[in-house]
Amino acid sequence: MLRANKLKQALAENGEVPILSYGVMASIPAAASIELIAEAGFDFVVIDTEHVLINPETIEHMIRTAESYDLTPLVRVADSDPKAILRLLDAGAQGIVLPNVEDAETLERAVAACRYAPEGNRSLNAGRPGSFGKYPLKDYVARANQQIMVVAMIESRAGVDNIEAIAAVPGLDLILEGAADLSQSLGVSWQTGHPEVIESLQYVADCAQRHSVAYCAFLRESQTQSQAQADWRARGVHTFMLGDERGIAFRALSSALASARTASGANES
Repeated sequence: MLRANKLKQALAENGEVPILSYGVMASIPAAASIELIAEAGFDFVVIDTEHVLINPETIEHMIRTAESYDLTPLVRVADSDPKAILRLLDAGAQGIVLPNVEDAETLERAVAACRYAPEGNRSLNAGRPGSFGKYPLKDYVARANQQIMVVAMIESRAGVDNIEAIAAVPGLDLILEGAADLSQSLGVSWQTGHPEVIESLQYVADCAQRHSVAYCAFLRESQTQSQAQADWRARGVHTFMLGDERGIAFRALSSALASARTASGANES
């Protein structure tokens, strides 16, 4: 049956010591990628189907692997197509990440696609998340509505301008920043540290907090991560993304090779 959503539980925790959650984007279409992420100790993973071509069976295997580690599997979709969302949820995804949300109406339709009636219009199915009908369907429906997350990415000037209406949509669980595309929309492409980009990110985060919606920030390699994390935590942010596993792997491989070559040169001298 659909497992408890550990990320959603962490976001709901309002204790004096907030729970910190760390996630990463999975862009390598293989279950082994999820195993590496889980063994590294991450709390959640976002399987990317917006920028990456992954066949449906592989996505399901990646979700199944995350489940085996109690790693919360979210999936970033290409758009808000309700049928695409339906199949991913039926495969076991515990949340849907919507890219480039620019208005409340688009988000409202996506929330409805993620929830069963009376909260939405998701089509009924007792597939693998529902244990293939092992338990009463009404119990699964109630549990799914409790556990499935809806995440909105804000990646454009329009999204920032409309954030008050977006953050007010019922059923929104988390807002995820998208500074790269946002920088392009603001006319400062790939300058994720540009003052206008930072100001927009902070404005969105503050708005999310006013609407009691959690916010997730990226900790980028170009930043001093400890300082960036401290700054975000001071604004009430406790959920972080560390980029995607391809970039992390590339930097680790490059560093290992550079160290080996440096050591080789030192030995030869």
